[in-house]
Amino acid sequence: MSPSPPPTLVYDDDCGVCTRAARFVDRRAAIDIIGFSELTPELRDRLPAEYEQCAHLVTERAVYSCGEAMERAYELTGLPPSRLLPLFRRIPGYESIREGVYRIVAENRPLISRLLP
Repeated sequence: MSPSPPPTLVYDDDCGVCTRAARFVDRRAAIDIIGFSELTPELRDRLPAEYEQCAHLVTERAVYSCGEAMERAYELTGLPPSRLLPLFRRIPGYESIREGVYRIVAENRPLISRLLP
């Protein structure tokens, strides 16, 4: 049996914040990163119709989108804060908060990009 391919993080490679986040994960986890401009037809077919609205983590079995995609990608890094994610997922309303934070960041990418070193 051959090993499973690594998950793929699909992100907006025209966005500086998105690119930094993808590279951060790529340096610390067994993951592939692919920008929207590099999508293959096969990978594109696995994504939601409105895929350009947010990031996606594509695994053999599932596609996670937006906040959940980034959460699961960061979890793959194994960094200490990521170990708390299974606990957070048990908190009622956590998913709404996670997606809300993702939306706030996504809607303010130009400002956030200027604040990053």
